[in-house]
Amino acid sequence: MSARAIVFGFAVAAAVALAGCGEKPQTLEASAKKYQSEPWAVHSAANPGFAASGWKAGDKASWEAEIRQRNQSQNDYAPR
Repeated sequence: MSARAIVFGFAVAAAVALAGCGEKPQTLEASAKKYQSEPWAVHSAANPGFAASGWKAGDKASWEAEIRQRNQSQNDYAPR
């Protein structure tokens, strides 16, 4: 193999290795975090059949408790 081919190979490898360094951070900006309404608020078109039994519509604490319970039901390490 010639010296030119080896240098060219190293140059291509360096370019490929550095290609990932130009990636921009993928974070949300404050403008992207806007909600149309609070997650615990009920929309007028919501189907009441999908509501959890202990959840009270419009109550933030009740909504958080139901989310916490749902997450614990999916936790394999939680005591049962």
